[in-house]
Amino acid sequence: MTQVTYYGHSCFLVETNGKKLLFDPFITPNNLANEINFDEIFCDYILVSHGHEDHCADLEKLAKKTNTTIIGSWELHAWLNKKNILNTHPMNLGGKRNFVFGTVKMVYACHSNSFPDGTYGGTAAGFIIKNNETCFYYSGDTALSNEMKLTGEMYKLDFAFLPIGSNFTMDAEDAALASKFIKCNNIIGMHYDTFDYIKIDQKEAINEFEKAGSNLTLMKIGQTIKI
Repeated sequence: MTQVTYYGHSCFLVETNGKKLLFDPFITPNNLANEINFDEIFCDYILVSHGHEDHCADLEKLAKKTNTTIIGSWELHAWLNKKNILNTHPMNLGGKRNFVFGTVKMVYACHSNSFPDGTYGGTAAGFIIKNNETCFYYSGDTALSNEMKLTGEMYKLDFAFLPIGSNFTMDAEDAALASKFIKCNNIIGMHYDTFDYIKIDQKEAINEFEKAGSNLTLMKIGQTIKI
């Protein structure tokens, strides 16, 4: 059974096939996640959707602490290598690669991308993870896009992570429609409430998904669920 732990904003630890996958590490600068003990976080892989600070603020610290493999764009790979962080695996849109925990496919995300120092970050992305235990989609930051329909046609998803905070990404209404595009009724919300720009009415967001026939789970920071 797959296990998901929420560290706030868009940062999740997914334990599947005996490995721990950490997505978009933004923990220590997040005031809402101040009860998370960063020093206790361990992962086997880090997957980074794009280079904005609220998705990679803790990336260098984690990389140096754990020497874990970092999966992301070619631009992320090159940017980290210049910082002498060498355990990286570069990918690009449409690319697929087998890892010990399963297959990773990098898919399109409709969003801008640069690193905290202003370096160009390539195209923002999402990930589809598939193995003999589960198949799930981590969208990263994205607007609603017709590209998502391809995911629904090509994969049978058990669950998906979608942003719902609006302003920088989809809001709940668009994300509910996205759940139809990807043909997945089990959605975990992300990228909401961290900053004033993306504060939401959680009940209203859940209602938008109910109207679309989908279930929206809003995890508490530090919470772990099994799927």
